[in-house]
Amino acid sequence: MRKLRRQLYRIIFESDTRAGRAFDIVLLISILASVLVIMLDSVESVRAVYGRSLYLLEWFFTLLFTLEYILRLVAVGRPVRYAASFFGVVDLVAIVPTYLSLILPETRYLLVVRVLRMLRIFRIFKLAEYLKQADVIVRALRAAMPKITVFLFAVVTAVVIIGSLMYVIEGQEHGFSSIPQIVYWAIVTLTTVGYGDMSPHTPLGRLLASLVMILGYGIIAVPTGIVTVELTRTPARSLSPSTCSGCGREGQELEESQ
Repeated sequence: MRKLRRQLYRIIFESDTRAGRAFDIVLLISILASVLVIMLDSVESVRAVYGRSLYLLEWFFTLLFTLEYILRLVAVGRPVRYAASFFGVVDLVAIVPTYLSLILPETRYLLVVRVLRMLRIFRIFKLAEYLKQADVIVRALRAAMPKITVFLFAVVTAVVIIGSLMYVIEGQEHGFSSIPQIVYWAIVTLTTVGYGDMSPHTPLGRLLASLVMILGYGIIAVPTGIVTVELTRTPARSLSPSTCSGCGREGQELEESQ
């Protein structure tokens, strides 16, 4: 039994062997095909003609990925730890919507999350350099999070104040019926999106809107600057795309020896 589990582990989690590499390539092709099936199923004209075939293909891929998930749990020494890992959660989420669609039909379109499983391509094709750069970005974002949180709190405070001012200036007669609605308008204007569903009519209201637009350009640049500074401060670490034999967690980081 232990020998069988080890062999299964080498095929599923390791891409150094011919069988393991073939398994990974077939898995990636299956993931892409399953996502394509889901996307085509959302097109009404395609669904009207090939709906039955797409439905059967969807269940085929779901059963295939369910079997794969079970085999992954069997192959690792600590199945619970693998199930709680990032890829373990993604693997589970990739199959649950189909079974859930038996009760809530529309949830099957959530299966597009299967595309997250394509992240395994970095391990399969030994793209360690890309993993290293991704790690730099993640650590820079973590370091910048306190500053960005303070910044977002200031932005939220500003849009509430702006919304309240605009409510006083424009009033309900110009379509600004409530402060929450005007806060939505302030966010849309501040981010320079500008849907155009609401617009001020009074000169003072247009002046305030103009100031908000100008302020928006400055605000957009702030988070970018914060993250850029942290990126320059964050050194890259050497990574090796390995897989833990105990829990099956992929992309384990290895510190470069000093």
